[in-house]
Amino acid sequence: MAHLVETMAFAGETPWHGLGHRVPADLSPWQMLDAAGLDWKVDKIQSFVNINGKQVYTGKDALVRSTDGRILDVVSQDWNPLQNEEAFEFFNDFVCSGDMEMHTAGSLKHGQIVWALAKVKESFDVFGGDQVDSYLLFTLPHKFGQSIDVRFTPIRVVCNNTLTLSLSSKQDNMVKVSHRREFDGDQVKQMLGIASDKLAKYKEMAKFLGSKKFKQESVTDYFNRIFPVNAYGRSKNEETRVKKELSSSAELALQALHEQPGAKFAEGSWWQAFNAVTYLTDHVIGRTQEGRLTSAWYGPNKALKVKALETAVEMAEAA
Repeated sequence: MAHLVETMAFAGETPWHGLGHRVPADLSPWQMLDAAGLDWKVDKIQSFVNINGKQVYTGKDALVRSTDGRILDVVSQDWNPLQNEEAFEFFNDFVCSGDMEMHTAGSLKHGQIVWALAKVKESFDVFGGDQVDSYLLFTLPHKFGQSIDVRFTPIRVVCNNTLTLSLSSKQDNMVKVSHRREFDGDQVKQMLGIASDKLAKYKEMAKFLGSKKFKQESVTDYFNRIFPVNAYGRSKNEETRVKKELSSSAELALQALHEQPGAKFAEGSWWQAFNAVTYLTDHVIGRTQEGRLTSAWYGPNKALKVKALETAVEMAEAA
């Protein structure tokens, strides 16, 4: 595998990104931890610099991986490392009770980002066979400036389109957990009820988008709003002309509108238009599948897809 994906394991059917190696579908969280090559610890060690032959403490600590001594990052003294096994322990009660099953886990950027994806035993079906499954994504960064993050991730089965949504409108205090305080798994687990609510709301949005038809002019405008042509530094007349042009990604979206997997479901609706965007970001735009995976969950495409959903709802309401 290339440099972004360090290790990865998946259970069941091959996931949308097509990366990793297959493992049995009934693994416990700790078995998935081992299978994904994540059975290592992070030690916080004081860092020093050599000044005229003297070792001087920098006031910062290094995050060092136990297996190979790799320095993952340099952090402040009040940083509280959360170990990989503690992150996977978060899923144990739910897996044992049959409410979830471990699906995918791995390491990105040489161990700086560790994640686990579990499938929640909830799904919905709209438009006579368009199924959306529910997942929970737990992200553990061993990197300064990034917080532990637990997010609801619906995945459209017909084309494996993904979307990561915060579990609350006031998510910053509930979803993200700073490394500057102790991780409270019990508190975070309260979000699972919110995840169920989120799935129900997402179903209502899907049904609403599928009930509203777009016009060719409006859907062209939609794709141009999601994938705009850069008009920076142009005159007003040039900006007006640019707005009538389509970026290469918007052109691809128009093409994918009727060619994407699942295009037959709610055809001609804003649900179809929205899914053309998620299909492009997950499966088309980008040089590699691992690059698309990283961008879909942690990069610019994560925010772009949320913008695409919000804009589709806005334009459907105006239709």
